Amino acid sequence: QVQLVESGGGLVQAGGSLRLSCAASGSTFSITYMGWHRQAPGKERELVAIITRGGNTNYADSVKGRFTISSDNAKNTVYLQMNNLKPEDSAVYYCLLSTPVLKNYWGQGTQVTVSS
Repeated sequence: QVQLVESGGGLVQAGGSLRLSCAASGSTFSITYMGWHRQAPGKERELVAIITRGGNTNYADSVKGRFTISSDNAKNTVYLQMNNLKPEDSAVYYCLLSTPVLKNYWGQGTQVTVSS
């Protein structure tokens, strides 16, 4: 079993920054990619950013230029640096780990609230 532990959410004013972290641990596993999704009240969960084991990244258009995803493969940890935050970024952010056998694991979620 794989466990994902997220940290770094909180309340910030518009224009501010937050850094999310997600550390994976547990039984032996392989990672295809890790990343972040988010879900705001009344909306579907959406992709924010992902990073492959090789370092390739993909971002939602709404966060390009403001968010940066990175990883430490030795620590099985992924980070999301969020700058110039906007009220519409407010959501629960979920860490995702995807394996080569297409099994996905999710974290418990961390709340990000951006006040205007």
